[in-house]
Amino acid sequence: MNKDIVQDHQEAIQGLIKNLNGVIVGKEGVVRQVVAALLSSGNILLEDVPGVGKTTLAKALARSLGTNCKRVQFTPDLLPSDILGASIYNPADSSFEFREGPIFTNVLLADEINRASPRTQSALLEAMTERQSTVEGIAHKLPQPFMVIATQNPIENQGTYPLPEAQLDRFMVQIHLGYPDYDFEFQMLRQQQNANPVDELQEVMQLDKLISIQESVKNVFIDDKVLGYLLQIIRGTREDQRIELAASPRAGLMLMRIAQATAYMNGRSHVIPDDVRDIAVATLGHRILCHASAGSQSEAAQEAILDILSSTPIPK
Repeated sequence: MNKDIVQDHQEAIQGLIKNLNGVIVGKEGVVRQVVAALLSSGNILLEDVPGVGKTTLAKALARSLGTNCKRVQFTPDLLPSDILGASIYNPADSSFEFREGPIFTNVLLADEINRASPRTQSALLEAMTERQSTVEGIAHKLPQPFMVIATQNPIENQGTYPLPEAQLDRFMVQIHLGYPDYDFEFQMLRQQQNANPVDELQEVMQLDKLISIQESVKNVFIDDKVLGYLLQIIRGTREDQRIELAASPRAGLMLMRIAQATAYMNGRSHVIPDDVRDIAVATLGHRILCHASAGSQSEAAQEAILDILSSTPIPK
């Protein structure tokens, strides 16, 4: 690839990372995972307790991209048509006119996605996979690029519906922000004393550049040895006795794509094993289901993946 194009891409990527780090302080690792998912055209699930910055991070990403972003607050009474749109009768010419729902955007922020009914949640499945939405038998293409950034609270159960495995599998990564350290929380309080830094963010990456970067990511070289290493990790989840539902072939494809994005984000034109290892837990943790005896699903899945990583030989 042309060196000038690569340099231009790297400057845009670093500008985006800097923008997000200025809002979500002390979470550089989380920010890099979010950016890697974006560059590999993936959907993102942010799961954590209320108030740690999930919605703020999603809004900051949308502002930094200058995209058309729409936010939907998911509630138990939300209907699929509230997201997808519906045909409205036009009395002027006695015809039905399709009115697009909020899903027709570049970035859809699905806030507290697990508060909507399974029927409403499933309205996103086609869009997240095929970048289109079928309403009343007619397929409508979504704007490109398109991604879903969803948030959910894992603690509160009343009035929520657990995301089914088919839905979870559509998210490239599941990311936990966690509580900030003392110094970073102090900095955040001081930073937001008079204003919210999200409101001051400037666009640092235009849509055409994002699409160009996403295309470049697909061309990042991955050696057969590294690809074999990745596949051994996937197959390791199918051989682990603690795991009831193992990683699917789609999981392997998602891990390969985001490993390519991680390499490109780090300024390399090829994938190394560390690119796979660094993102494996975030990419696979929500896709596997451990036996009930293993305890907390999230902790058990993370422990199982870390064990598989430690026991899988790293290629040289």
